[in-house]
Amino acid sequence: MQIDERVMDSQERIGFLLRTLYAGSGYSRYRMGKFEEYDLYSRNKDFLFSEGVITFTDTNGRLMALKPDVTLSIVKNTRDKAGELQKLYYHENVYRVASAEDGFREMTQVGVECMGDVDGPCVAEVLRLAAESLRACSEEYVLEISHLGLLGAFVDAIASNEKMRDELLQCVVEKNLHGIRRICAANGKSENAAEPLCRLLSLYGTPKSVMPKIRALAEDNGAAEYAEELSQAAAAFAGSEAESRIRIDFSASGDVKYYNGIAFKGFISGIPGSVLSGGQYDRLMRRMGRKDRAIGFAVFMNMLERLKEGGRTDD
Repeated sequence: MQIDERVMDSQERIGFLLRTLYAGSGYSRYRMGKFEEYDLYSRNKDFLFSEGVITFTDTNGRLMALKPDVTLSIVKNTRDKAGELQKLYYHENVYRVASAEDGFREMTQVGVECMGDVDGPCVAEVLRLAAESLRACSEEYVLEISHLGLLGAFVDAIASNEKMRDELLQCVVEKNLHGIRRICAANGKSENAAEPLCRLLSLYGTPKSVMPKIRALAEDNGAAEYAEELSQAAAAFAGSEAESRIRIDFSASGDVKYYNGIAFKGFISGIPGSVLSGGQYDRLMRRMGRKDRAIGFAVFMNMLERLKEGGRTDD
C-alpha cells in the first residue's frame, strides 16, 4: 500500500523518511516497551539528558520507570555477537524533563544503533546516515564532528586529578578558553600548559581547512593516532553533497565517562540547540557488561516542531 505523504504533518513526514532511510540501509527496527526497571537509569544517570525520571511501583513491588532513554534499553536488552554487526533503528517516545518550566514531557526520538564489530567503515556509514537524516529535515544543516580520544589526550596532559579533568571538560563544552587557563593557574600549572588544548578548541571549520592543523598539533602532543581516526571519519564525505555541511568542532562532545572516539552533533538553521546527537559509546557497553563496540545517534523530533513544510522554520 502506497502512503500518501500529504496526510502527514511535518514530524510524521520526517519520521517516515528517516525510517525509510534506515531500513533501506540494512537496519532492522527495534521496538521496546514503555517501562524499564528504575535501577537501569539510577546506575547510569550521567548518561541521561536529564536526571528526572518518572517512577512507579509495579504490582510485584519492583520500582519501575517510564523510559527516559532508548540507548540504555537497547544495550540492556540485546546480547553480544562476536564478529557480527547488529544494525538497529528505532522510533520511540521517551519521558524526560524538558526544562524547569515545562516539567516532564513525552518526546519522540528516531535513531540508529550499531553494536558489534564496529570499524572505520561502520563509523563512516553512521556519520553519512546522520548527515542524510539532517538533510531529510532541512537543506540548511551542519554536522559537527569531534574525537573524544584526541580531546581527552590533550586534557589528560594537563589534568592533575579527576576534579581538574571534569572542570576542564566542562570548559571544553562551553569553549571557555579563559576558564581553561584559569583552572590551570589555580592548579599550579605553567602559563603555557593550557595552550595546546586552547589551540585545539580554537580550530573550527571544514575538514579540508582544519585537519592539517589538527594533525600537526596532535603529532606535537603524542596524539597522532586519534587525529588520523578523525581524518578518516571526515573523509567519508569527500566529494559528496554533504561535504560543505561538515565541520570539525571539539565542543561537539558527549560525556567522556561513556563515549569514546568519534562524537557528533547536528544543527538546523533557525532551531536553537542540536537536533541530532551521537557517537561511539564503547565505555557505556563495558560499564553494562558488554564486550561489543557501539556507535549510534538520535534525532530529537520535538526539536523540529518549529519546522514548516519544506524544511523552513518559523520566524
